Amino acid sequence: MDVKEPAVSYSNKKYTIEEYLEMEETSQEKHEYYQGEIFAMSGSKVTHNKIAINTSTLLANKLKGKPCQPFNSDQRIHIEKNSLFTYPDISVVCGDIETLNNDDWNILNPTVVIEILSPSTRDYNHGLKFQLYRDIPSLKEYILIDSESIHIEIFFLNDHGNWELKEYKSIEDFFVLKSTQVQLDLKEIYEGTKLLTQ
Repeated sequence: MDVKEPAVSYSNKKYTIEEYLEMEETSQEKHEYYQGEIFAMSGSKVTHNKIAINTSTLLANKLKGKPCQPFNSDQRIHIEKNSLFTYPDISVVCGDIETLNNDDWNILNPTVVIEILSPSTRDYNHGLKFQLYRDIPSLKEYILIDSESIHIEIFFLNDHGNWELKEYKSIEDFFVLKSTQVQLDLKEIYEGTKLLTQ
């Protein structure tokens, strides 16, 4: 999902978390929350959505019988350390699901977060958002999938607790998620998109 600038009606005031959650419960569209500010999220293009469906379907099939489960962009994630509430394109939780005050709405412990890049979110997802995601104690892998070219970046925690990056740019490439031991092929992730025929 793309994140817009704060809507005019929201920008003149700071909201508490409680106010945001109450508003979000009745809202027809999704919003991010960060340090008192509320940001509207817009819809996505066809290629973005196709990649999201492909990837979430692959994960759902490959994680059957394993102690991990994927969620789509309807699932809200909360980072208690920095106040962010957001809706990643895909998240994976391994083990028991932890939610804010056991509310069954706001997951606290994703193991993997996947964002699909668009021109409007590229810088945000590479920069500030990745910084904020790194405050999640359970996070082991952060994956960025480009929707305008064949390009996937995987940030993962190494054995020394530092983040490393691996990149994949060939449609023949594949990668293995370390945290789940699931293999994903770029050809399957980008299947049905115009990028395969360019």
